[in-house]
Amino acid sequence: MGHGPTPVHQNVSEHNQAIQWPLPQEFQGSGETCLRLGVLASGSGSNFEALAQACQSGQLAANVCQLVVNNPFCGARERAERLGIPCIVHDHRGFSSREALDQALIDSFRRAQVDLVVMAGWMRIVTERLIDAFPERLVNIHPSLLPSFRGARAIEQALSAGVRITGCTAHLVSLEVDTGPILVQAAVPVLDGDTPQTLAARIHRQEHKILPHAVQLAAHRLALLSP
Repeated sequence: MGHGPTPVHQNVSEHNQAIQWPLPQEFQGSGETCLRLGVLASGSGSNFEALAQACQSGQLAANVCQLVVNNPFCGARERAERLGIPCIVHDHRGFSSREALDQALIDSFRRAQVDLVVMAGWMRIVTERLIDAFPERLVNIHPSLLPSFRGARAIEQALSAGVRITGCTAHLVSLEVDTGPILVQAAVPVLDGDTPQTLAARIHRQEHKILPHAVQLAAHRLALLSP
């Protein structure tokens, strides 16, 4: 028996380039409030900027209110300055342990009163301290179709394995590296003659698309956004 018309959602998959699942859905903020997002980044910050742009365009009912980087010279810090988003540097080399670094992250995000934390290219292994501080509120983006090719150099791993399809995954963070409930994935074909650079470029394009959707889904799970 039917229960009314099936909602129609835009299929953002790209023929011969990428397939995303699940498809984006429309979400609304609860009341007058928007999600307050904290972001962790170590590198160029392209995922950070894509997330900020999704917020600014109204695609995501949220604001990026705090960026934390561990590399004082990374591109993400420069992007934050251009976008007018507060940025704090917690250089991991100045901390005695991973737990000490994670406590500094917790303190910074709590001061900023963030609802969710997004690891957008955070090249540090997080500890139970950070995960427990933000249970089911810590989202990571990884350049493979997890559970395949966990850990560092996932794109090189895919090329070495000779797979014909790889992609990217946004997931909730668990203690074991690159595990946790999967929120969104996009499959990307591996083309003849691909190098780590050419494949990475296509994967990163899909990361920019699925990360805002993953944040929506994570917030929806916690009733921070309503369908």
